[in-house]
Amino acid sequence: MQNRYRLLPVLKDDGLLVLTAAIWGLAFVAQRIGMRYLGPFTFNGVRFALGSLSLLPLWLVKGEHSGEKIEGTTKTKQPEQAKRFGSLLLYGLIAGSVLFVGASLQQIGIIYTTAGKAGFITGLYVVLVPLSGLLWGQKPGWGRWLGAILAVTGLYFLSVRENFTIARGDFLVFLSAFFWAAHVQVIGWLSPKVSAVKLATVQFAVCSTLSLITAFSTEPVSLAGITSAAMPIFYGGIFSVGIAYTLQVVAQKKAQPTHAAIIMSLEGVFAVLGGWVFLGESLSPRNILGCVLMLTGMIFAQITLIYKKRKKVQP
Repeated sequence: MQNRYRLLPVLKDDGLLVLTAAIWGLAFVAQRIGMRYLGPFTFNGVRFALGSLSLLPLWLVKGEHSGEKIEGTTKTKQPEQAKRFGSLLLYGLIAGSVLFVGASLQQIGIIYTTAGKAGFITGLYVVLVPLSGLLWGQKPGWGRWLGAILAVTGLYFLSVRENFTIARGDFLVFLSAFFWAAHVQVIGWLSPKVSAVKLATVQFAVCSTLSLITAFSTEPVSLAGITSAAMPIFYGGIFSVGIAYTLQVVAQKKAQPTHAAIIMSLEGVFAVLGGWVFLGESLSPRNILGCVLMLTGMIFAQITLIYKKRKKVQP
């Protein structure tokens, strides 16, 4: 019974990561639709600004309970508070800058490719995360490596056709996968150090600022275009940014980056399903095989993690 209760937090974190993958997968549809009305940097700038603003109420709630008790009081240590705020700004700048590059490359690339292909190519960070983790001394178990291989194989059958070629859009999204892998590692490193909500808010604000600066320098920005893309922006800002990225930060406080990346690779499944339902993209038997392999990879990685934890808690 005690072992079961000890495993509940793991299952909870994994559930949050699956929900994150679903929201992100469907976001590929919103991103494709949004490109009919806006440039990529304008779209990202507005949606990340919306995502950051959506977290401000939670920021304020967290702030009310952030004071440190000193000799039975709730008086806040001003120097310590200033130091923490400075660290938060630095961490947000780091995470937001990596996020900006990854999101920009993906958003430009998705103009020239399908939602399903973008979902697959972006999902390559599942392989890149454990490889980059080796540089930081992280040693993923063989089960997670095998799960990652199954997930990537599934992503291939899910989104890549027999005549797959590296077109302009595919290549840009491929480059973005390296920055998504870096972002997973950065969040895994930073999220235990600061408030998840505050880190998310700052990194989105940084990403939005960099995107809007680039937008005003490189593409036409109009209120009419923003209004026409209101629904995709709303989904991309509130759900894909404000909710999903925050769920990722919260879940990764305890989840290892490699394990988190394997589960979140399911966004490719939801991207293909969303493209099929909303954009008329086909779902062939080959795609279904990809879904099965993806799910197998995730489940296998989860089973090996639970087995490992059970061995640790056994007397």
